[in-house]
Amino acid sequence: MGELEDAVMTRVWKWNRPVTVREVLEDLQQERSIAYTTVMTVLDNLHQKGWVRRESEGRAYRYEAVSTRAAYAAALMNEAWSQSDNPAAALVAFFGMMSEEQRRSLTDAVRIVQGPEALAPPAPEAETPAETGVESPSSSGETRGTPGQSPDHPGR
Repeated sequence: MGELEDAVMTRVWKWNRPVTVREVLEDLQQERSIAYTTVMTVLDNLHQKGWVRRESEGRAYRYEAVSTRAAYAAALMNEAWSQSDNPAAALVAFFGMMSEEQRRSLTDAVRIVQGPEALAPPAPEAETPAETGVESPSSSGETRGTPGQSPDHPGR
């Protein structure tokens, strides 16, 4: 999407309702000098590309977004990622560019998609005394000393 298409779509997404060329024109004219026919052409192009649908209202059309800005951003990211010859490296580089806030958003998004268990740290596997060859403190009545010390000889 070009710069002017993005400026037009930003308004369509922000207003979240069917809009006329005139409404978009008047809002854009607060920032730049632009002709009615230019805005009409941009909206027609966005319609041809499938970003907006339109319904006739008298001699004009009302345009409405087909999808959200979030869906557009996701499509852009997916397209860029799919063009990489090394998708894993592209993701690592992308994550490296993210702010802490963006990383939190990413974590939240993964939780939403996969469920809360997806990012929970794995539970440690419990080993039975038979597997380790060591009697557990609860079964022997002994307590362990600090690392490197023998339970029977605390000084070692």
